[in-house]
Amino acid sequence: MSQGRPDAGEKFDDEDYPAYTMGRAADMLEVTQPFLRSLEEAGLIIPQRSEGGHRRYSRRQLRQALRARELVDQGTPVAAACRIITLEDQLAERTDQRGSAQN
Repeated sequence: MSQGRPDAGEKFDDEDYPAYTMGRAADMLEVTQPFLRSLEEAGLIIPQRSEGGHRRYSRRQLRQALRARELVDQGTPVAAACRIITLEDQLAERTDQRGSAQN
């Protein structure tokens, strides 16, 4: 095993491990590949790239893409959906920080 790389068990538990190709991610989320690219263009999801340059998505990114799809399905434009999700994440992060500081 090379140093600095997670072992197989750690990869399964890592929410940020880029395990899913664009095609697989699109299939799982029931979206098109251009939809995933639009989320990248809007800055919501920045997938890692394989050595060959292919996009790779983590489970955390797939959850964000699913939330974006839900908002878009309700009629929200992609750019607005991405902004909403970013703000929701920032609020959750600040709420968690405040909760930790109070304990």
